[in-house]
Amino acid sequence: MTDTNVQRIALVGIGLIGSSIANAVRKENLAAHIAISTRSETTLARAEVLNLGDSYHAQATDAVKDADIVVISVPLSACEAVAKEISTALKPGAIVTDVSSCKASVIADMGPHIPDGVHFVPGHPIAGTEHSGPDAGFADLFKGRWCILTPPKGTDEKAVEQISELWKEMGSMVEVMEPEHHDQVLAITSHLPHLIAYSIVDTATNLQDDLKQEVIKFSASGFRDFTRIAASDPVMWRDVFMKNRDAVLDILGQFSEDLAALQRAIRRGEADKLEEVFTRTREIRRSVIDFKQD
Repeated sequence: MTDTNVQRIALVGIGLIGSSIANAVRKENLAAHIAISTRSETTLARAEVLNLGDSYHAQATDAVKDADIVVISVPLSACEAVAKEISTALKPGAIVTDVSSCKASVIADMGPHIPDGVHFVPGHPIAGTEHSGPDAGFADLFKGRWCILTPPKGTDEKAVEQISELWKEMGSMVEVMEPEHHDQVLAITSHLPHLIAYSIVDTATNLQDDLKQEVIKFSASGFRDFTRIAASDPVMWRDVFMKNRDAVLDILGQFSEDLAALQRAIRRGEADKLEEVFTRTREIRRSVIDFKQD
Protein backbone atom coordinates (compact mmCIF):
# COMPACT_ATOMS: atom_id res chain seq x y z
CA MET A 1 0.00 0.00 0.00
CA THR A 2 1.06 3.58 -0.60
CA ASP A 3 0.56 6.55 1.70
CA THR A 4 -2.94 7.03 0.24
CA ASN A 5 -3.90 4.30 2.76
CA VAL A 6 -7.17 3.41 1.03
CA GLN A 7 -8.74 0.15 2.13
CA ARG A 8 -11.76 0.25 -0.19
CA ILE A 9 -12.38 2.34 -3.29
CA ALA A 10 -15.78 2.19 -4.97
CA LEU A 11 -16.14 2.95 -8.67
CA VAL A 12 -19.69 3.79 -9.67
CA GLY A 13 -19.67 3.56 -13.45
CA ILE A 14 -17.06 1.55 -15.32
CA GLY A 15 -16.63 3.07 -18.77
CA LEU A 16 -13.37 4.36 -20.21
CA ILE A 17 -12.45 6.54 -17.23
CA GLY A 18 -13.77 4.23 -14.53
CA SER A 19 -12.02 1.19 -15.98
CA SER A 20 -8.80 3.17 -16.42
CA ILE A 21 -8.97 4.17 -12.76
CA ALA A 22 -9.51 0.52 -11.83
CA ASN A 23 -6.50 -0.54 -13.89
CA ALA A 24 -4.31 2.23 -12.45
CA VAL A 25 -5.37 1.53 -8.86
CA ARG A 26 -4.60 -2.15 -9.39
CA LYS A 27 -1.27 -1.50 -11.09
CA GLU A 28 -0.06 0.99 -8.46
CA ASN A 29 -1.56 -0.91 -5.50
CA LEU A 30 -3.52 2.14 -4.35
CA ALA A 31 -6.34 0.34 -2.55
CA ALA A 32 -6.80 -3.01 -0.84
CA HIS A 33 -10.24 -3.55 -2.38
CA ILE A 34 -11.84 -2.23 -5.59
CA ALA A 35 -15.64 -2.36 -5.59
CA ILE A 36 -17.36 -1.83 -8.94
CA SER A 37 -20.95 -0.91 -9.64
CA THR A 38 -22.90 -0.25 -12.81
CA ARG A 39 -26.58 -0.58 -13.70
CA SER A 40 -25.83 -2.58 -16.84
CA GLU A 41 -25.62 -6.32 -16.11
CA THR A 42 -23.68 -6.84 -19.33
CA THR A 43 -21.13 -4.15 -18.48
CA LEU A 44 -20.78 -5.43 -14.92
CA ALA A 45 -20.18 -8.95 -16.18
CA ARG A 46 -17.60 -7.67 -18.65
CA ALA A 47 -15.79 -5.77 -15.89
CA GLU A 48 -15.58 -9.03 -13.94
CA VAL A 49 -14.21 -10.91 -16.95
CA LEU A 50 -11.55 -8.19 -17.26
CA ASN A 51 -10.76 -8.57 -13.53
CA LEU A 52 -11.14 -4.84 -12.98
CA GLY A 53 -12.30 -5.15 -9.39
CA ASP A 54 -12.50 -7.33 -6.31
CA SER A 55 -16.27 -7.19 -5.95
CA TYR A 56 -19.09 -6.37 -8.37
CA HIS A 57 -22.43 -4.83 -7.46
CA ALA A 58 -25.63 -4.14 -9.36
CA GLN A 59 -26.59 -1.67 -6.61
CA ALA A 60 -24.32 1.32 -6.04
CA THR A 61 -25.25 1.33 -2.34
CA ASP A 62 -23.60 -2.06 -1.92
CA ALA A 63 -20.42 -0.90 -3.64
CA VAL A 64 -19.99 2.28 -1.60
CA LYS A 65 -20.63 0.65 1.77
CA ASP A 66 -17.50 1.05 3.92
CA ALA A 67 -15.64 2.70 1.02
CA ASP A 68 -12.97 5.27 1.88
CA ILE A 69 -13.19 6.84 -1.59
CA VAL A 70 -16.14 6.79 -3.99
CA VAL A 71 -15.54 7.77 -7.62
CA ILE A 72 -18.63 8.64 -9.67
CA SER A 73 -18.04 7.99 -13.39
CA VAL A 74 -21.51 8.28 -14.89
CA PRO A 75 -23.05 10.67 -17.45
CA LEU A 76 -23.70 14.16 -16.10
CA SER A 77 -27.45 13.65 -16.33
CA ALA A 78 -27.19 10.71 -13.90
CA CYS A 79 -24.95 12.34 -11.27
CA GLU A 80 -27.76 13.71 -9.11
CA ALA A 81 -29.65 10.41 -9.06
CA VAL A 82 -26.50 8.50 -8.10
CA ALA A 83 -25.72 10.98 -5.30
CA LYS A 84 -29.24 10.53 -3.93
CA GLU A 85 -29.00 6.76 -4.19
CA ILE A 86 -25.73 6.38 -2.31
CA SER A 87 -26.23 9.14 0.26
CA THR A 88 -27.50 6.88 3.05
CA ALA A 89 -24.84 4.21 2.42
CA LEU A 90 -21.76 6.41 2.72
CA LYS A 91 -19.70 6.01 5.85
CA PRO A 92 -18.63 9.05 7.91
CA GLY A 93 -15.28 10.36 6.70
CA ALA A 94 -15.65 8.94 3.19
CA ILE A 95 -14.63 11.07 0.23
CA VAL A 96 -16.87 11.33 -2.84
CA THR A 97 -15.33 12.53 -6.08
CA ASP A 98 -16.25 12.42 -9.76
CA VAL A 99 -14.66 12.66 -13.20
CA SER A 100 -17.15 14.87 -15.07
CA SER A 101 -16.02 17.61 -17.44
CA CYS A 102 -18.50 20.16 -16.04
CA LYS A 103 -17.99 21.14 -12.42
CA ALA A 104 -20.47 23.87 -11.45
CA SER A 105 -23.42 21.68 -12.44
CA VAL A 106 -21.99 18.65 -10.63
CA ILE A 107 -21.63 20.64 -7.43
CA ALA A 108 -25.18 21.95 -7.79
CA ASP A 109 -26.59 18.51 -8.58
CA MET A 110 -24.61 16.31 -6.21
CA GLY A 111 -23.61 18.63 -3.38
CA PRO A 112 -27.01 18.81 -1.62
CA HIS A 113 -27.11 15.01 -1.35
CA ILE A 114 -23.67 14.53 0.21
CA PRO A 115 -24.37 13.94 3.92
CA ASP A 116 -22.65 15.74 6.77
CA GLY A 117 -19.39 14.07 7.70
CA VAL A 118 -18.72 12.97 4.13
CA HIS A 119 -16.30 15.01 2.00
CA PHE A 120 -17.01 16.06 -1.58
CA VAL A 121 -14.04 16.75 -3.87
CA PRO A 122 -15.18 17.08 -7.50
CA GLY A 123 -12.52 16.30 -10.08
CA HIS A 124 -11.90 16.14 -13.81
CA PRO A 125 -9.07 14.17 -15.38
CA ILE A 126 -8.14 15.82 -18.69
CA ALA A 127 -7.61 12.52 -20.44
CA GLY A 128 -9.55 10.23 -22.70
CA THR A 129 -9.95 8.59 -26.07
CA GLU A 130 -12.83 8.25 -28.51
CA HIS A 131 -13.47 4.73 -27.20
CA SER A 132 -15.89 3.83 -24.42
CA GLY A 133 -16.79 0.91 -22.18
CA PRO A 134 -14.75 -1.18 -19.73
CA ASP A 135 -12.59 -2.70 -22.48
CA ALA A 136 -11.36 0.77 -23.46
CA GLY A 137 -9.61 1.53 -20.17
CA PHE A 138 -5.89 1.26 -19.54
CA ALA A 139 -3.70 2.02 -16.53
CA ASP A 140 -1.52 4.67 -18.19
CA LEU A 141 -4.37 6.86 -19.48
CA PHE A 142 -3.70 9.55 -16.87
CA LYS A 143 0.10 9.61 -17.00
CA GLY A 144 1.41 13.08 -17.78
CA ARG A 145 -2.12 14.49 -17.98
CA TRP A 146 -3.77 17.11 -15.81
CA CYS A 147 -6.50 16.42 -13.30
CA ILE A 148 -8.39 19.49 -12.10
CA LEU A 149 -10.00 19.45 -8.66
CA THR A 150 -12.78 21.93 -7.84
CA PRO A 151 -13.61 21.50 -4.15
CA PRO A 152 -16.46 23.70 -2.88
CA LYS A 153 -15.58 26.35 -0.31
CA GLY A 154 -15.08 24.85 3.13
CA THR A 155 -14.05 21.40 1.89
CA ASP A 156 -11.73 19.57 4.28
CA GLU A 157 -8.15 20.19 3.13
CA LYS A 158 -7.03 16.69 4.05
CA ALA A 159 -9.72 15.23 1.80
CA VAL A 160 -8.53 17.42 -1.08
CA GLU A 161 -4.94 16.35 -0.41
CA GLN A 162 -5.93 12.68 -0.42
CA ILE A 163 -7.73 12.88 -3.76
CA SER A 164 -4.85 14.93 -5.15
CA GLU A 165 -2.41 12.28 -4.00
CA LEU A 166 -4.53 9.52 -5.54
CA TRP A 167 -4.41 11.21 -8.95
CA LYS A 168 -0.70 11.84 -8.65
CA GLU A 169 -0.15 8.16 -7.86
CA MET A 170 -2.01 7.37 -11.09
CA GLY A 171 0.39 9.61 -13.00
CA SER A 172 -1.53 12.88 -13.22
CA MET A 173 -0.48 16.44 -12.54
CA VAL A 174 -3.03 18.14 -10.29
CA GLU A 175 -4.44 21.66 -10.31
CA VAL A 176 -7.07 23.12 -7.95
CA MET A 177 -9.47 25.54 -9.60
CA GLU A 178 -12.76 27.36 -9.03
CA PRO A 179 -15.57 25.35 -10.66
CA GLU A 180 -16.89 28.24 -12.77
CA HIS A 181 -13.39 29.01 -14.05
CA HIS A 182 -12.89 25.33 -14.89
CA ASP A 183 -16.07 25.34 -16.96
CA GLN A 184 -14.94 28.42 -18.89
CA VAL A 185 -11.51 26.93 -19.60
CA LEU A 186 -12.94 23.59 -20.73
CA ALA A 187 -15.52 25.32 -22.92
CA ILE A 188 -12.68 26.48 -25.19
CA THR A 189 -10.16 23.65 -24.78
CA SER A 190 -12.56 20.71 -25.04
CA HIS A 191 -16.25 21.45 -25.44
CA LEU A 192 -16.09 23.82 -28.42
CA PRO A 193 -13.65 21.60 -30.36
CA HIS A 194 -16.00 18.66 -29.89
CA LEU A 195 -18.96 20.73 -31.03
CA ILE A 196 -17.07 21.83 -34.15
CA ALA A 197 -16.01 18.25 -34.88
CA TYR A 198 -19.57 16.98 -34.55
CA SER A 199 -20.75 19.77 -36.85
CA ILE A 200 -18.12 19.19 -39.56
CA VAL A 201 -18.61 15.43 -39.62
CA ASP A 202 -22.38 15.87 -39.65
CA THR A 203 -21.99 18.20 -42.63
CA ALA A 204 -20.14 15.40 -44.41
CA THR A 205 -22.96 12.95 -43.68
CA ASN A 206 -25.41 15.30 -45.41
CA LEU A 207 -23.46 15.42 -48.67
CA GLN A 208 -24.63 13.57 -51.76
CA ASP A 209 -23.73 9.88 -51.53
CA ASP A 210 -21.02 9.92 -54.21
CA LEU A 211 -19.34 13.00 -52.73
CA LYS A 212 -19.65 11.65 -49.19
CA GLN A 213 -17.89 8.42 -50.18
CA GLU A 214 -15.04 10.38 -51.74
CA VAL A 215 -14.73 12.54 -48.62
CA ILE A 216 -14.39 9.38 -46.55
CA LYS A 217 -12.04 7.67 -49.03
CA PHE A 218 -9.71 10.62 -49.43
CA SER A 219 -9.83 11.94 -45.86
CA ALA A 220 -6.77 14.01 -45.03
CA SER A 221 -5.38 14.11 -41.51
CA GLY A 222 -7.51 17.11 -40.54
CA PHE A 223 -10.82 15.41 -41.33
CA ARG A 224 -9.61 12.13 -39.79
CA ASP A 225 -8.89 14.00 -36.56
CA PHE A 226 -12.38 15.45 -36.61
CA THR A 227 -13.92 12.01 -37.11
CA ARG A 228 -11.95 10.67 -34.15
CA ILE A 229 -13.26 13.43 -31.89
CA ALA A 230 -16.79 13.08 -33.27
CA ALA A 231 -16.73 9.35 -32.46
CA SER A 232 -16.79 10.15 -28.72
CA ASP A 233 -19.66 8.97 -26.51
CA PRO A 234 -22.77 10.84 -27.74
CA VAL A 235 -24.63 10.61 -24.41
CA MET A 236 -21.71 12.04 -22.48
CA TRP A 237 -21.32 14.95 -24.88
CA ARG A 238 -25.04 15.62 -25.05
CA ASP A 239 -24.94 16.09 -21.29
CA VAL A 240 -21.84 18.27 -21.43
CA PHE A 241 -23.48 20.78 -23.73
CA MET A 242 -26.65 20.85 -21.65
CA LYS A 243 -24.82 21.24 -18.35
CA ASN A 244 -22.19 23.75 -19.50
CA ARG A 245 -24.57 25.62 -21.77
CA ASP A 246 -23.78 29.18 -20.70
CA ALA A 247 -19.99 28.89 -20.97
CA VAL A 248 -20.22 27.06 -24.29
CA LEU A 249 -22.60 29.65 -25.76
CA ASP A 250 -20.31 32.48 -24.64
CA ILE A 251 -17.25 31.00 -26.28
CA LEU A 252 -19.28 29.89 -29.32
CA GLY A 253 -20.36 33.51 -29.83
CA GLN A 254 -16.74 34.65 -29.80
CA PHE A 255 -15.74 31.83 -32.14
CA SER A 256 -18.53 32.75 -34.56
CA GLU A 257 -17.25 36.33 -34.72
CA ASP A 258 -13.67 35.17 -35.34
CA LEU A 259 -14.85 32.73 -38.02
CA ALA A 260 -16.84 35.50 -39.72
CA ALA A 261 -13.69 37.67 -39.72
CA LEU A 262 -11.76 34.91 -41.49
CA GLN A 263 -14.61 34.51 -43.95
CA ARG A 264 -14.41 38.23 -44.76
CA ALA A 265 -10.64 38.03 -45.17
CA ILE A 266 -10.97 35.17 -47.66
CA ARG A 267 -13.74 36.94 -49.58
CA ARG A 268 -11.73 40.18 -49.79
CA GLY A 269 -8.46 38.44 -50.66
CA GLU A 270 -6.73 39.71 -47.50
CA ALA A 271 -3.78 37.30 -47.57
CA ASP A 272 -1.81 39.24 -44.94
CA LYS A 273 -4.73 38.97 -42.50
CA LEU A 274 -4.92 35.21 -42.96
CA GLU A 275 -1.16 34.78 -42.54
CA GLU A 276 -1.24 36.90 -39.38
CA VAL A 277 -3.91 34.69 -37.81
CA PHE A 278 -2.23 31.45 -38.90
CA THR A 279 1.13 32.61 -37.53
CA ARG A 280 -0.43 33.54 -34.20
CA THR A 281 -2.26 30.24 -33.84
CA ARG A 282 0.88 28.29 -34.69
CA GLU A 283 2.40 29.52 -31.45
CA ILE A 284 -0.43 27.89 -29.48
CA ARG A 285 0.51 24.52 -30.94
CA ARG A 286 4.11 25.03 -29.86
CA SER A 287 2.94 25.87 -26.34
CA VAL A 288 0.82 22.70 -26.20
CA ILE A 289 3.88 20.66 -27.16
CA ASP A 290 6.02 22.48 -24.57
CA PHE A 291 3.49 21.49 -21.89
CA LYS A 292 3.70 17.88 -23.17
CA GLN A 293 -0.06 17.78 -23.84
CA ASP A 294 0.17 16.78 -27.51
